[in-house]
Amino acid sequence: MKLEEIQRIAVLGAGTMGPGIAQCYAMSGREVCLYDISESALVKARAMLLSNLDTFVDEELLTVEEADATYKRVSFTTVLAEALDGVQFVQETVAEKPQIKKSVFGEVDAILPTEAILVSNASALNPFELVPEGRRTNFAAAHWFAPPQILPLVEVAKGEETSEETMETILALLRACGKKPVRLEKYVPGYIINRIQILLNTEVFYLLENGVCTPEQMDMAVKASLMPRGMVLGLVQRYDFTGLDISANNIINGSYVMPETSKHPAALFDHVDKGELGIKTGKGFYDYAGRSREELCAKRDHLLFRVLQATGDLIDATI
Repeated sequence: MKLEEIQRIAVLGAGTMGPGIAQCYAMSGREVCLYDISESALVKARAMLLSNLDTFVDEELLTVEEADATYKRVSFTTVLAEALDGVQFVQETVAEKPQIKKSVFGEVDAILPTEAILVSNASALNPFELVPEGRRTNFAAAHWFAPPQILPLVEVAKGEETSEETMETILALLRACGKKPVRLEKYVPGYIINRIQILLNTEVFYLLENGVCTPEQMDMAVKASLMPRGMVLGLVQRYDFTGLDISANNIINGSYVMPETSKHPAALFDHVDKGELGIKTGKGFYDYAGRSREELCAKRDHLLFRVLQATGDLIDATI
């Protein structure tokens, strides 16, 4: 399958990621069908898509006419066969549960032509173990980041049987959507960023549970140091500027001891047990009472655009 052959795309799953991913594919000029088994999920997805497009218009990234045309290129359905009708590319983004993904892959495999490409947005699961064996040549992982309509990164992992043509087509499609795909030559659980974030989680919950700082203080510390420096040096090149000998000595000295990783950190699960799940419930580590999910996401997105407008050229910059 070549890039120019991909004119219709199905996005499976209308939850957190689905509307934004559908928007990206639609903004590239392709017809997109967003599928979910839940009609109410599609209603919410439609509202989120409209809100996202309004934000793009407010930021002057789309005209009203372009936003309207993008919206019209997206259709919604609860019927899988309808979503897959005439598509050349399928993006899976259903619930992160192995039995659900495996079931969806099986249903898709029974309908989708062999030459069509199927990609998975699985974060913690190994999608290559769940997809039918006969589908693996034209299958890869395409892992997006929230909010997908704004953040440039998509991690694209190659399976043992994924063809080179399939990889090149996926990468080309993502670039056509304005993304910065990073190719992984093999799948590893968590890809790049989630593996790093899992390590961060251990320290985040340790510091919160031990009263070292508040969520607000931690976020300020990170935003005033790691984040801006990271836009210039990333994670690896910063060692060169610090001095590899200093980094080596820090390891030898051993003054820092990594806290034990907890599978049930109280700093997180105390909120979950109370039903405080973040913006979806109006409260998490922060209190969002009185503000809708769409309002909060729009405010976040406007701020993200300010960051990307100021630093976007640094992504490809080298020293």
